[in-house]
This record gives sequence, C-alpha cells and structure tokens, in this order.
Amino acid sequence: MNAEELKRRFAAGERYFPAVNLSGYKLIGADLPGINLWGSDLSRVNLAKAKLWGADLSSTNLAKANLTRANLSGANLNEANLRGAKLNYAKLYGANLTGAYYDESTRFSRGFDPISRNMRKV
Repeated sequence: MNAEELKRRFAAGERYFPAVNLSGYKLIGADLPGINLWGSDLSRVNLAKAKLWGADLSSTNLAKANLTRANLSGANLNEANLRGAKLNYAKLYGANLTGAYYDESTRFSRGFDPISRNMRKV
C-alpha cells in the first residue's frame, strides 16, 4: 500500500489499516482522524500538519517521523517507537503516550515532559 491508496481508502470510509508499511512516505497535512494504524511501520514518514486526532498509533514505528504541528489529540500512542521523531508544536492533548519510546534525538515542544506522560527513554 502507498500513501495515495491509504488516503483514497480512508476517504471511502475505511479506517482499519493495521501493520501497513508506509515507511518514508509523505502524508503532509493528511486528514486522517480516527484511523487505526496499530503496529504499522511509519518510520521516516512525513506527517507534518496531519490531522490524526483519535487515531490508534499504538505499537507503531514512528522512528524519525516528522510529526511537526500534527494534531494527535486523543490519539493512542501506547508503546509507539518515537525515537528520533520530530514532535515540535504537535498537539498531544489527551494522547496516550504510556510506554512510548523516545531517545536523545526525539524533539518535543518546549516545556513538554515525556516522563510525566509515562514515556520510556531508551
């Protein structure tokens, strides 16, 4: 599956896309609220300004993904791999980040405290 097929199927009403491989694709500004991408490989994907509120991104590989200014409000990022991800200015209100992995190269908005959100540094 590629990014265009995902957007087309989402627009047609499909929401369940577990374990897809979209590594390296550009989904800048994609409007995908409530999508289920559980266990998917989204490493190096560009999701800047994407609308992903209420999305299930649990156990998803988002290593080195660009999530700058993405709306992840209410999203489930439980045990997601966020190593090297860019989360500058991302909206994370009500997002479940329990057990999500991050490292020294992960970028958060100023003042964001990953420890208070039960994230794991690796």
